[in-house]
Amino acid sequence: MTETTFFNTQTISSRVKAGIVSEYFPSYSKIIIKKFIPKAVRFIDLFSGPGKYEDGNESTPLLLARKCHGDPILKDLVKFIFNDNVFSSELEKNFLNEFPDNSFKYKPHFGKGTVGENVAIDTFLKTSTHMDKRNQYPSVLFIDPFGYKGIKTEVLAKFLENWGNEVFIFVNTKRIQAALENDKFEGLMRDLFPKSFEKVRVDRRFRTSVSERLAFIIDSLAAEFKILLNGTVYHTAFKFQEEDVETTSHYILHITKGVKGFELIKTVYNDFANVGTIFDGINTYTFDPKRLDSKESELFDISSLNIDNLKQLLKQQYKGITISSQKLYENHHPNTTYARSHYTEALCGLVDDGVLNAKFNDNINHKKNVIITDKCILKFKNE
Repeated sequence: MTETTFFNTQTISSRVKAGIVSEYFPSYSKIIIKKFIPKAVRFIDLFSGPGKYEDGNESTPLLLARKCHGDPILKDLVKFIFNDNVFSSELEKNFLNEFPDNSFKYKPHFGKGTVGENVAIDTFLKTSTHMDKRNQYPSVLFIDPFGYKGIKTEVLAKFLENWGNEVFIFVNTKRIQAALENDKFEGLMRDLFPKSFEKVRVDRRFRTSVSERLAFIIDSLAAEFKILLNGTVYHTAFKFQEEDVETTSHYILHITKGVKGFELIKTVYNDFANVGTIFDGINTYTFDPKRLDSKESELFDISSLNIDNLKQLLKQQYKGITISSQKLYENHHPNTTYARSHYTEALCGLVDDGVLNAKFNDNINHKKNVIITDKCILKFKNE
């Protein structure tokens, strides 16, 4: 499949990828404006495509624009910056057909630069937008290259220095794994792993399975941002299985410095995942298109095993402690891959198991014995 034929027919996985980003950004924007009202909140898509497949299905630009246009707050707050060196004109036409001029307060930008070669794009991403210690244009950057060309981690890390900025990277791990073995692509791989290229190329070989090698590539890429930013960085990956075989094709990797963004992306990922997963450092939120029409049931309830693991972690860490469910969640989730709903289910299970007592102090009759709120007080038994 070539870059120009990719947009002939939308795959189910591409639909899910677009769904994840278009669900995330509006909620992210609402989180931002709880802190302060910036001049604009930007969505930057460097490989935007035409916005619509030849089969009529829509991709991220149109899906996201529709969600923002339907919200009176976001309609006057969001600034779209699109770029595609092949489909820029086609995207502009498709976009303006549905959202004519003045549909949004800020006029969308439609660029036609080649990412990785266009100095102006790199300069734009690296330029600080801080004013009075606040970023006046907090932005989500979505970078979805046809392969890996154009991903310069040092440029993306510079972009992430600004308050509120976050990055989605759609990563073709199979191509990266092959490129790491080919000296012809060393320059591009050094752009991707500027601080750890030699280590990644060598250490990857010691992973015993393909799944471990791919997960290692993702974790190594995330580690680059931690080194470059010299501070706390949260990353969460979402795995896409192949359409026709039992292997992994791509990951979408979310990078943020903010714990609220980390909390939000886990919730969004959990909504789109359709494979029960134990978070063991290798497996993560996963979508398998083959499961959509499958009538087979799993022999073991993997999702239940995952909750059981979380229950054990909480039982051991909070033994004999009294704490609100909100405080427990805020303290614990930044160090795990678990989403908010996992904590609710695990804590409810621990109440049912007799491990803890839960009591609400808001005089409301709640349907669940635990919800994540500062009004729900948990008392773990000392045994």
